[in-house]
Formats: sequence, structure tokens, C-alpha cells
Amino acid sequence: MREDEAVTSYFHRLSETAFAPTEHVGGAWNPDEQHVAPVLGLLAHVIEAEHHARRPEAPLVLARASYDILGVIPMDEFEVAAPRVIRAGRTIELVEATLSHGGRAALTVRAWMLTQNDTSAMAGVTLPPMPERESLPEWAPMDVWPGGAIRSIEARREFIETGRSRCWIRPKHPLLEGEPVSHRARMLGMTDFANGIATRVAPETALYPNIDLTASIFREPAGDWFGLDTSVSFGSDGIGLTESVLSDAAGPVGTSSQTLTVRPR
Repeated sequence: MREDEAVTSYFHRLSETAFAPTEHVGGAWNPDEQHVAPVLGLLAHVIEAEHHARRPEAPLVLARASYDILGVIPMDEFEVAAPRVIRAGRTIELVEATLSHGGRAALTVRAWMLTQNDTSAMAGVTLPPMPERESLPEWAPMDVWPGGAIRSIEARREFIETGRSRCWIRPKHPLLEGEPVSHRARMLGMTDFANGIATRVAPETALYPNIDLTASIFREPAGDWFGLDTSVSFGSDGIGLTESVLSDAAGPVGTSSQTLTVRPR
């Protein structure tokens, strides 16, 4: 990207399969590496776009996305291969996409796509609701974490106890300029921030990046603000877990889970 070109999105599309990150994707553990949060949203968008183009007459919806982080992603151009259908079906599909940098696979996602049925008569949710956004104090996550991705979000957070917080976050920028992106993909592009909003220890004390993220979404989110009701647990042998209830203004829409590798500095 030219130095005089305005940075207004998380990524620029270079071709059908190639993308370039902007400064808004800089990582929290290392600003010279990409934060995976926006990348997860981009992969969900690629899967949804390919799916709708392939079967526009009866598209399915992304119900679960399971990501595996295979390595760091430099702040450099990368490729996302055309999604591959692993399990084809009229009402259920399993689709896989892989992000590569320099010929090396760095991140994969498997997404279950499901048909929609009218279940409004039996709908119900027992997951805990988020407090109203305006009731939570504004929070500056950049006071704890470095990186362009952290600076790219607005946040309101309620600290409950060590390893437990509730937070509303909103991305300040579109995922891709000039392309419509679903609210599901936008939310999936925010879920990885959960690991940084309910810290058990300061990042100066230990490294605890996640090596995966699995999210299940049972209805289409709405709006730009997404709620994360997050709990973080560390075991005694270097493995941790971050779990979140995902919400929009109308209530919970799903859950996410991240497995952590905890490494004292």
C-alpha cells in the first residue's frame, strides 16, 4: 500500500485469493505479526462469499467455525486458497479454508454450514445476558496491550474478578473496503479479543497465546457492538482455557472457546 493511501479497513484485497494487512491488524504479542482476530473474520467472509456464489438459490448459514493457528502470520501479504467442500449436502456442509504465507500454511478453519428452519415457536436461550452497554465504563485496552488491532476497537468493560470480565467491543474499521461482510463474519473477527479482556496475569508476567478458537453461533448477530462474557482459566501445567458467551444488543448469540499455551516469562 502506498504511504499516501488512506488506511480505512483491516485488509486490502489484492486478487481473488491474495490479501494485504493494514496497520489495524498489528498483533498484541508482537506488533510485527498479525493479530489473528481480524484474520478469523476474513476467513469466515471468504467461506461465506464462496458458498453464496456456489449455491445462491439455497445458501446455508455458518453455524460453527473451528480455527487452528498453525504459526505466526507476518505483517505481509498472504493468500487464502479457495474453500474446499469436505462434506457436501443439501442441508449440511462442512467447508475448509487455509491461509498461507510464503507457501506455508499458517491458519485453517473448518466451518459447518447449516440450513435455516422456522423454529421461532420453540426458541429459547439460557445463556447469561450481557449488561446494557451504556452501563459499563469505557475501557482503553491499549493501556494493557500494544498493536494496531488493539487500537482498532472501542471497548466498554466490567471487571468482575481476576480472569473474569464482561466487555462490549466495536471495530472502528470495515474488514474489507468495498465488500459487504456479514455480521457473523464481523463477530468472528472480534472473538479472539476475548483472551485479552479477562487476563489472569499481566502480559509482562507470562505469554498465553491461544492455539485455536471454536465458535458456535445460533442466530444472526445484529449491530456493530459485540458482547463478550469471558472467563479465563489456567491449569498448573502450562495449559489454559478462555471461554466466552457471545452477544449482541438483543442477547446471547453463541459461545467461543480458546485453548491457551501458558509460558511464564
